[in-house]
Amino acid sequence: MSAAVSVDELRASLEEREEPGVAELLEAVRTILPDAGAAEWASELTPLKRRVYRLRLEGRHGARSVVLKRSEPPIAHVNRLVAERWLPALRLGEQCAALIASAADRQGRWVWQIYEDLGDDTLERRSDRPRVAATTDVIAELHARGAGHALLPEVRQYGKDLGLAFFAANVGDAIRGLERLGGEHAPSELRSLRDRLLRRMYPLSVGMPSRAQLLKDAGGPDTLLHGDLWRNNAFATVSAGVVRVQLIDWDHVGIGPLAYDLSTFLMRFPSAERPWILDRYRDTLSLAGLRLPSERELNMLFETAEYARFANRVSWAAMAWLHDGAEWVLIELAEIERWFDALRPILGE
Repeated sequence: MSAAVSVDELRASLEEREEPGVAELLEAVRTILPDAGAAEWASELTPLKRRVYRLRLEGRHGARSVVLKRSEPPIAHVNRLVAERWLPALRLGEQCAALIASAADRQGRWVWQIYEDLGDDTLERRSDRPRVAATTDVIAELHARGAGHALLPEVRQYGKDLGLAFFAANVGDAIRGLERLGGEHAPSELRSLRDRLLRRMYPLSVGMPSRAQLLKDAGGPDTLLHGDLWRNNAFATVSAGVVRVQLIDWDHVGIGPLAYDLSTFLMRFPSAERPWILDRYRDTLSLAGLRLPSERELNMLFETAEYARFANRVSWAAMAWLHDGAEWVLIELAEIERWFDALRPILGE
């Protein structure tokens, strides 16, 4: 939608998209209107990605823009904890989008959350050095302040354990799922792909003790992790020469070694830029008395995190085929095989 529409047209637009909980969402939207409770107001709805919209609201006394995000209740809950409890406890409450309001559908299957609109200045759009440097500082502060924090048991309970447990569970699930894909009814292409991926996965299982030892010796303390540090999840907005950094989409928040987040972030940049980003991160981390291991050890830690993510995708794809016969599984597994082939050390040693 590109033009302002009435509330009835907004409702119709959301229902045409088969979005659940529209009535509950609109009631929450009414509470944040520039002139709350007004009977007449206009809006402009723009899809940003699956389940996420930008909504511009206009009333008699002003306008505002917000972001609507639909999540399953457990994901909505952890995002609320991030915004209202965990980041404030680390004195980083300003480094995420403010959560303005929420609304659950009547069946309790979905929760709509209404966030402040941060604009469009993600690192994916603008990645000049000052913005990247400021974002790197915030990530390092997150990891430094979260290391060994008293709230980590709560983060583990409601979020994810992204350390060795994540690697072990996903490698095991991937192997079991792949082994079951070889039935007589499976296409020959799928069976061949399954065999090649198993040849990738079995050594990861065998080598797990050495990776566990490396995590123990060089992984550092568990800390609070964003869990999905792609450049489009980092906003860096410049005002009066000051860069304000805010991280969004905390759906995968958890605890584990800082290498899990750091590997994701560094891989989003060309190899020539990674050394200065790592140096910046290391310097900020050192102010808190934390030290990074050698580049060689970091590469092994990064590889472990990346293989765990590969295995996670394999296990979900195998489940989708075995349970639903999903046709996209062949494409997904072939893509994962290409990831294995393309993986190289993130850092020069």
